[in-house]
Amino acid sequence: MTTTRLFILIASCFAFLAVAAGAFGAHGLKQRLTLEMLDVFEVGARYQMYHALALLAVAWLCPTASNPRLATIAGWFFVAGILIFSGSLYLLALTGVRWLGAITPIGGVAFLAGWLLLALSAWKA
Repeated sequence: MTTTRLFILIASCFAFLAVAAGAFGAHGLKQRLTLEMLDVFEVGARYQMYHALALLAVAWLCPTASNPRLATIAGWFFVAGILIFSGSLYLLALTGVRWLGAITPIGGVAFLAGWLLLALSAWKA
């Protein structure tokens, strides 16, 4: 499978799950979570969708980039960011375990690295 197809597949799965998480949060968790934790859950779903779309940009850029390695690495940073950032927020909201919030910034840094590498890949294209 090419990198382009792989990132489209991963992006599609993450986007599907972001929509499902958003619906679950809005309908299934509304009566179970505090407003604060419901907001935390929603932020996870929102950032998951943003970065699923970023993965589609990576898939689009990979075949045309003069340095596709940068775009590919950016894509893997977005994947890691979704898993760590959104995943930790989902777990925090559902379990109330506060130390999970300390993990979230690691995912945020992965998102930032992904965006920087995507920009560099486009710049050099």
